[in-house]
Amino acid sequence: MDPILVLGLMLSLYIAWAIGTNDAANPTNIVVGSGVLTPKKALTIFTIFVFLGSIAQGWMVSKTFGGGITKIESAADALTATISTGIWITLASLTGMPISTTHSAVGGVLGIGLYKVIKLKSIELINWGVLSKVVISWITSPLSVLLLCFIFMRLFDAVIDRALKRGVNPKTLDSYIKSALIASFAFSAYSFGANDVSNAVGVYSVFTSLSGVVTGFNMQVALTLSAIGALGIALGGFTLGHRVINTIAYKITRLDVRNGLSAQLSNALVVWLFTTLPTLIWGYGMPISTTHAAVTAVLGVGLGRYGVKGVDWGVVSKIVFMWLITVPITALISLILRWVIYTVLNM
Repeated sequence: MDPILVLGLMLSLYIAWAIGTNDAANPTNIVVGSGVLTPKKALTIFTIFVFLGSIAQGWMVSKTFGGGITKIESAADALTATISTGIWITLASLTGMPISTTHSAVGGVLGIGLYKVIKLKSIELINWGVLSKVVISWITSPLSVLLLCFIFMRLFDAVIDRALKRGVNPKTLDSYIKSALIASFAFSAYSFGANDVSNAVGVYSVFTSLSGVVTGFNMQVALTLSAIGALGIALGGFTLGHRVINTIAYKITRLDVRNGLSAQLSNALVVWLFTTLPTLIWGYGMPISTTHAAVTAVLGVGLGRYGVKGVDWGVVSKIVFMWLITVPITALISLILRWVIYTVLNM
């Protein structure tokens, strides 16, 4: 096998593992925090549906990173994006902080674009149109999740109250709600796989081009890389994912089965829609922050159920601070690393 292709596969697995250590919490935190599933059972279901989502729709968002924000045209570019993204995600996971791995990946790719802008003195080397759409999706996705949370909470409360008035046994009703929560969790994991696998493998299709296997976007290669990404994400979730799961599941607000269903379903639906609808319109899905969606969903039900005092704002402020510095830090790391590789290895 071509050494360049081997390097690409190794880097894809590494970044997928790093993403799993942080983002496995996004679909699983609610079923764990509400006490419906143990972390081990949740991660097992998560693995199955992330794989399905990666294979079925992961190629949609991979196109955004592979050839959208800037052109990844060398092994040095891909190496830079991988290392700069992976370093920041790993550090955050070790501290239990849920950062946006999508922001990290975008920052890594953006740093390469900035390096080329400085070196070649041409701002046209960055596709500002694609980048602006990605940034807009970061803002609209958490707002959409927040709105859906409030809508679902009111809707489910009305349905539950009506069922109780009609004499439905509360225990039977709770079992239905738990089943619905697990089903929405599976949908959330599927949506996560469809959107977040791009962060692991989107920029590395360049290795297949460099090795001469394919040129440009290729569906077969995208599906193969999606499967590799799903495997790495699952490994990351099982090895280090519990730290971030613990933060979102227990430290932001108190979760139970009823408000958990609202949070889980709104999170899953928004991530899936941002993956699917833009593909039908523009030809590529939007790589939104599934972390933003997940944390906002938990925050939404906390505010809706318990009010301002029901949220630990100290934890939330730390999370938001990490979100704000993620793109600048990963872009800076990427820019410096790309310069070092060029200076030392002349690549």
